[in-house]
Amino acid sequence: MLRAYAAGIFPMAESADDPGLFWVEPELRGIIPLDSFHLSSRLARTVRSDRFEIRIDTAFDAVIAACAEAKPDRTETWINRRIREIFGELFALGHVHTVECWREGRLVGGLYGLSLGGAFFGESMFHRETDASKVALVHLVARLRRGGYRLLDTQFQTGHLAQFGTIEIPRESYRGLLDEALRHPGDWRTASTAKPICGREALTWI
Repeated sequence: MLRAYAAGIFPMAESADDPGLFWVEPELRGIIPLDSFHLSSRLARTVRSDRFEIRIDTAFDAVIAACAEAKPDRTETWINRRIREIFGELFALGHVHTVECWREGRLVGGLYGLSLGGAFFGESMFHRETDASKVALVHLVARLRRGGYRLLDTQFQTGHLAQFGTIEIPRESYRGLLDEALRHPGDWRTASTAKPICGREALTWI
């Protein structure tokens, strides 16, 4: 799996019940340039308010399960049992990470992704309260910038991600950025083992 990501491909499944996987290498790849992440003033106020408690790598199973839940606008998910197993093993090995938003002891939003060298591959996010997934993304970007990462891969461009400055680049351009990121490892440990980043501190890194 790590070799696949290093080569620019990633797995998906047809549905939650599909036992198999297929490999994807988009002609146009979605990325969020870490030096030009767009943060609206409204979302900045939410981050600054510390409405949510941010935790890192404490609830992988709960995060990926929430990401796989059916939604009114998405009745099928590409996260099947095999993907959960593989990413669970990679989480145990320290290659997969979560950024979680908690409020009053409840997990209300978050995301997970894979870290390899100086690249972070965002896999999926979810929210159960307004702005929870967006706040998780802001904290992710702050941690990646603090840890010296070079690339935040979103796989695809979506309307939701476009508001944060996501762009699409051709496959060959993406491979060049990926190769560069893999040569300059980011440090997730430095970014995650220090005291939790508060909202105001996160904004200083955006």
